[in-house]
Amino acid sequence: MSGTTGPVGVGIIGAGVIAAQYLGQLTTYPDIDVRALGDLRPEAAAARAEEHGIAGHGPVEAVLDDPEIEIVVNLTIPAAHHAVSRDILSAGKHVWSEKPLTTTREDAADLLEHARRQGLRIGGAPDTVLGAGVQSALRAVRAGEIGEPRSALAQFRSPGPESWHPNPDFLFQAGAGPLYDMGPYYLTTLVLAYGPVVSVSAVGSRSRDTRTIGSGPRAGESFAVEVPTRVQGLLRFADGASAAVEFSFDDALDRPHVLELAGSAGTIALPDPNQFSGVSGIAMRGEDDWTEREPVGAVGGRGLGTLEMARALRAGRPHRLTGELAAHVLDVMISLEEATTVDGAVTVSSTVTAPDLLDADFDPHLSTL
Repeated sequence: MSGTTGPVGVGIIGAGVIAAQYLGQLTTYPDIDVRALGDLRPEAAAARAEEHGIAGHGPVEAVLDDPEIEIVVNLTIPAAHHAVSRDILSAGKHVWSEKPLTTTREDAADLLEHARRQGLRIGGAPDTVLGAGVQSALRAVRAGEIGEPRSALAQFRSPGPESWHPNPDFLFQAGAGPLYDMGPYYLTTLVLAYGPVVSVSAVGSRSRDTRTIGSGPRAGESFAVEVPTRVQGLLRFADGASAAVEFSFDDALDRPHVLELAGSAGTIALPDPNQFSGVSGIAMRGEDDWTEREPVGAVGGRGLGTLEMARALRAGRPHRLTGELAAHVLDVMISLEEATTVDGAVTVSSTVTAPDLLDADFDPHLSTL
């Protein structure tokens, strides 16, 4: 594998819709050298590689067998995350995984242990939390601007992705649904703001058992829904704060995304955590309205977390969006799903230390290695 200086060699496994977003960013970062794209369908990898000028492409082995690739980005469907990430680690390469890290606690623990034994790193999405929007709001919270953190409200409500996604089936299978697909953006932000979650309670429902694809070559085709399509939960954090959350693919219309953090002295309304920027609003006690806060920090797209991990690798320091953080958020989501089937709270057994915030002057397009 490559040495300790120069751009970090990166490969990607999975040539689906999200790969285009990653490649559109990673190929513009001087500290990253995207060397190869692999997929179970080599023709899909070839087409995506051609779009972005990637020389290497083919089956998964085209990535795993390249000795110059140090980090592999796992963009497969959630059900394949564990097996593919394990193969990446076994090939002696670090992993950046799309969310969720895996679909079970046991598989997440297995990956973390495998990485420890190999002396390798795991990083996990969402990296939107490193963007200027969320980071600026978190700086205000950590600076004590809203006082002692007490509660939070998070809501994602939409009709679901089947109207626009050409292959939405996997988003309604185990390890997906609104909880696992959209929850990581909100829950990761909440953990960064308030620390680890210690218990949850929840209710869940599924509005219908089948859905119909609305666009692309499979338009009109129906598929089965396997997971709750609305989950409403309550979270309790280790420091005593609490949060109410809702994730839904059952609303008739897309509703405004809500993520608010309330403290003893004020409330801050964060921008959409599925975006890398956006204006926050802050309201202090005794004031009549919100004051807008322009974001300060890194503006980019998917791939920002891979870049931060690559720079940390070269510097020999911990990266921020660790596998342990992704595993804790997964544990919270599994606990929420479990709580929809029981009366009372479910204990979250894992814990994590929230990482340092990203430096406000972090520039993705600066050559630093």
